[in-house]
Amino acid sequence: MNSRQPEKFQPSSLSYGEQGYLNVFGVRLEVEKYQGAVHKAPTLIFLHEGLGCIDMWRDFPEKLAQLTGCPALVYSRRGYGRSQPCELPRPLNYMHIEAMDVLPQLLAAAAIEDYILVGHYDGGSILLIHAGSCAGDGLRGIVTMAPHVFCETLSVRSIAQARQAFLDNGLRERLAKYHGENTDG
Repeated sequence: MNSRQPEKFQPSSLSYGEQGYLNVFGVRLEVEKYQGAVHKAPTLIFLHEGLGCIDMWRDFPEKLAQLTGCPALVYSRRGYGRSQPCELPRPLNYMHIEAMDVLPQLLAAAAIEDYILVGHYDGGSILLIHAGSCAGDGLRGIVTMAPHVFCETLSVRSIAQARQAFLDNGLRERLAKYHGENTDG
């Protein structure tokens, strides 16, 4: 696990480039934010893929914030990174719950009014659900990479291969570096 241990914070008390936690529905979510150079620019909100977390984005959010001038907020969903573990198995509609319940509360907890969603894989699906079902006037745009919009044979095979790699080929150990106690989830 990464040696950085974030502290709890109120949205206004987290300095840019620091990690901390936000409390959403009584759940501790790991967050990190980056400052933008453009006054009143919308905040880029990063939603990670199915095996991801804040640290697995590496320096991409920070670089994108610098290039666009937009502030950025990156977070690990429940059960990922250093966020609070989740109950397993996740319900089949977990992406809808993230999109329609958790994400709006995260935005409120972080006092973010204008935002652009940036999502990869599961995160891309979550942002599409959010944008299509419950986004308010503050959503300024979306950037999605490889979202699930239909079930295809390649995806099902890839998930089976990832499961096998997790069980037999060291993927669990490699993911433990990022997810710690959340690895098996």
